[in-house]
Amino acid sequence: MGWWQVNADTLAGSRFVVSTLAEAIASLKTLERGTAAHPGERAWLDAHLPAYRARQASDPITTLLIRAALGRSWNADFLTPTPSDDAEPVFEQELARIRDTPPEAARADLTVSLGGPLPARLHRGDLPQRTADVLEWVWTQAVLPSWPRRRRIIEADVIARTARLSQGGWAATLDDMRPGMRWLGENRLQISTYDYPPRELSGARLMFVPVTPSQTWVSWDTAHRHAVVYPCSGALAESGRAPVPEALGRLLGPARANVLMLLDTPKSTTQLVALTGQGLGSVGRHLKVLLDSRLVRRRRAGRSVFYDRTDAGQMLVSAQSGG
Repeated sequence: MGWWQVNADTLAGSRFVVSTLAEAIASLKTLERGTAAHPGERAWLDAHLPAYRARQASDPITTLLIRAALGRSWNADFLTPTPSDDAEPVFEQELARIRDTPPEAARADLTVSLGGPLPARLHRGDLPQRTADVLEWVWTQAVLPSWPRRRRIIEADVIARTARLSQGGWAATLDDMRPGMRWLGENRLQISTYDYPPRELSGARLMFVPVTPSQTWVSWDTAHRHAVVYPCSGALAESGRAPVPEALGRLLGPARANVLMLLDTPKSTTQLVALTGQGLGSVGRHLKVLLDSRLVRRRRAGRSVFYDRTDAGQMLVSAQSGG
């Protein structure tokens, strides 16, 4: 298995970072693989996959390049640069790091992701430019129109994980962040089940980067900057969630009980409107009653406000759900 040695100071200094480039890369991976993890992702794919495939079909070199860069078990490093330390880096600035990659460095990275020599058609000097161009297309055409909603989902995930950290420590926060990742104790963080050499992160900057597509990877660009990109848990298209218990519906009213049920993780008013199908005014009135009853709490993240259950709210849901 692959694991990182992470001391207490590195963990204490770690931070969550919102990266527009990581969101675009995760979306590119989803488009390239053509598979969806939930109905909302399927709807997004259905809307954008035909145009992506048409673009790639018209450019065989870039098609070959992206497939090589994604590799079988490792991404080409130049495709997935570690985000900057900014709270939310600007997309164009992040993309410039890919565009400015020396061609020889890109080709070297591709031999690693491919696990062998490059095809003759990829022995060329414009690979970084082509990679940046396709990511810019994905961002502009398929991600940017829904970015405000995606950003709210990401912020909700960060709030939920920060709350979990204060309640259960790093093990509770990290164990479900990505498949194969868990806190082993003794300052060891298992990153994956692959047999990679351990890495020492003492004194390094460790960043956790949530994205809304169901994609994940790790990256580092120096010995002092490491990142874990992981799929956040707050997708709007939540399917198969628990129904409102009948007793809870009678107690609070079905619509208000539905809002309380949805607040197992932090959500914004906009998310609740989308999930419940209720109007903005109705959701706002339900939230006010739940806030006044101390069943939910309100917290701010940047420009957004999120709501989640208090301990009393959780106890009420658990009791009525038989849990």
